[in-house]
Amino acid sequence: MMKAQGRHALSWPMLLASVASSSIVAALIHPAHAQVTEINTGPPTAQAVHPLPQAALPRAASVDGVTLDTISVSGSRSGRGLVVDSSGAQVGYIAKRLRSSTKTDTPLIDTPQAISVVTQAQIRDQNVQSLGDALRYVPGVAIAQGEGHRDEILIRGQRTNADFFVNGIRDDARYFRDLYNTQRIEVLKGPNAMIFGRGGGGGIVNRVLKEADGVPIREVLLQGGQFANKRMALDVGDRLSETAFFRLNGVFEDTGTYRNFIDIRRYGVNPTMTLLLGPQTTLRLSYEFFSDNRIPDRGIPSQGGRAWRYRDNTATLFGAPLISRGSIDAQIGTAQLDHVFENGVVMRSQSRIADYRKFHQNAFPNGPVNADNSEVVLRTYNSQTDRTNYFNQTDFTYKFATGPVAHTLVGGFELGYQQGIDFRRDGFWNTTGSRDLVVNPYSPVTAVGATYRNIASGNNNTYALGLAAAFVQDQIEIDEHLQFIAGLRYDHFNFESRDRRDGSLNARIDNLVSPRAGVVVKPLDNLAVYGSYGVSYLPSAGDQFRVLTPGLALAEPETFVNAEIGVKYDVTPALQLTAALFNLDRTNQPIPDPNNPGFVLGAGRTRTQGAEIGLNGYVTDWWAVAGGYAFTDARISADLSDSVVAGNIVGLVPLNTFSLWNKFEIGGGVAVGVGYLNQAHSFAASDNTVRLPSYSRFDLGLFYEFSEAVRAQVNIENLFDRRYIVSAHNNNNILPGAPRTVRFQLMARF
Repeated sequence: MMKAQGRHALSWPMLLASVASSSIVAALIHPAHAQVTEINTGPPTAQAVHPLPQAALPRAASVDGVTLDTISVSGSRSGRGLVVDSSGAQVGYIAKRLRSSTKTDTPLIDTPQAISVVTQAQIRDQNVQSLGDALRYVPGVAIAQGEGHRDEILIRGQRTNADFFVNGIRDDARYFRDLYNTQRIEVLKGPNAMIFGRGGGGGIVNRVLKEADGVPIREVLLQGGQFANKRMALDVGDRLSETAFFRLNGVFEDTGTYRNFIDIRRYGVNPTMTLLLGPQTTLRLSYEFFSDNRIPDRGIPSQGGRAWRYRDNTATLFGAPLISRGSIDAQIGTAQLDHVFENGVVMRSQSRIADYRKFHQNAFPNGPVNADNSEVVLRTYNSQTDRTNYFNQTDFTYKFATGPVAHTLVGGFELGYQQGIDFRRDGFWNTTGSRDLVVNPYSPVTAVGATYRNIASGNNNTYALGLAAAFVQDQIEIDEHLQFIAGLRYDHFNFESRDRRDGSLNARIDNLVSPRAGVVVKPLDNLAVYGSYGVSYLPSAGDQFRVLTPGLALAEPETFVNAEIGVKYDVTPALQLTAALFNLDRTNQPIPDPNNPGFVLGAGRTRTQGAEIGLNGYVTDWWAVAGGYAFTDARISADLSDSVVAGNIVGLVPLNTFSLWNKFEIGGGVAVGVGYLNQAHSFAASDNTVRLPSYSRFDLGLFYEFSEAVRAQVNIENLFDRRYIVSAHNNNNILPGAPRTVRFQLMARF
């Protein structure tokens, strides 16, 4: 009966998705006032053999060894062009090509996978600094609270705090990422193990960073706003010579927030260099130091199945600010060597060393407010989670033909070693000597101190993970109407965790094979219908693999299997419409044994079925859009515990979401941005006992260009000052959304 209900529930959104997509196509197939005057969307030319230009060229002229797609949109209200380069970096709201999804330079329309790209222009126009805020307009993505000290998201109903990447290499430490040096954000949906390795069951998020490209840039950004917001960012780059380029990005932020006692202070610097070592060899170097210090915010508790008085507690902290603090210092060094061999084989080898020093200590509500509104229990703990990553990815790409059939063959390997410490100490309140402190929920801030110690159930271990992987993939073009992609990746994981208290060691070795297959049918050059199948695995130690208990050492890896069909349609060369239907099954999810701590009973399952529609680009030369709709039916399909049972909805996954950001060029340097977010209700956790209400929110942006070198903007988030819940971590760590928030920004180029 439960399965039958799931199929019935899915049919209506599928019908709505079909009707909506047809309506949008009908409305936009001949958008008025759009005049596309220059189009070049062909494949890389023979001249594009050097990874970077050797002469001063426009910013989008040549990147990563390929000729750029250029789309110029002009009209009566805009003399500016929209430029899209083949690596996906662009000025504007549209990306035409991508490398990360296939490790080859491939048009998005030819990629059998749902992909959303948040461009630098969109990031800047919406004036977002956090990764979570930047992803709110991406269909199929939900934001978790992350215990107030880390990025945590759900893609297609799969929760993760580790499936984050930078230029294709894993960036899996738990912290809040800043976007000061980000060129664009790529969200690749569905299992991606063939390209990215373990995890990524619902999808991955890849940040592509700014790099030295030899084009002069001198840009300063100043920002201020409510809640004592102060921020400055810098972007400076030029040529040192004809063969050496540099670029420097930096940021400093010192700000309060709409939540009482929650302050943030962070800064980062990211110098990069590009060296042309020869006519066919390029070396790129990057170093980043980033520091973030804040008080972790765990939100408010619940009562009777809903967030407790959240309309009155938007700013209220439940905790102990005098003893709460969180910090991370990250140092990341990267070297990338690109070389084109005489036989046409292209090599790309990227190495990265990343060191993360992470500590957080917080207090939080550990249960609901009691029935007479007189008591709520607080607990506190601290955690040290240092980590060092060593990675190398090397791949080789070769294009050839077998008769009339064209092939793009890529193969390579990945080597990695990750080591760290996971040390948790629980707090015992100085006034009670116990872990529980009862406070009045109407006055939930305490100045009581605590003594911290490592208890038997708290982690105190070191760990190490060795990784060796090899992969191969072939993109096969039968003709201009039919393409296939097939790939396979082999991963060898060797993980061990050592308890520092007694020296006991738990270890596990996994050898995993992840396949990928897809087909693209193109009845028209601007229309593609695709189908895809992919499998991903997550070893039993989990997302962060910080500890391996005896029970987990015996458990098989989790498996994610995704089947997807979709349509991609370039309504015009500057406007993309996409739609996808998918089924994602997750199996071997560990179920804790309540009678035998540290061991598991068996394996649970979840199933996510859904539909997504995305719209990005330019409806006319003066109207840019980004957003979409997602229907996500994520359900527990086998019991996980006494309270998390088959049929429950996965926590934090709303059934329906809709988002649309619009920017209108008015003329005379004036532009207006209008955003709308709508999210159906969800549950704080998968036991479905605490319901998070649905909400709608409007955002506004006002822009004025004094000249080509100076721009001012005002952003108003939550224009109508709605009270709502934006995310949660569990049933009693629930975060209210920000009230109306105004920020001012001035950007100057020299």
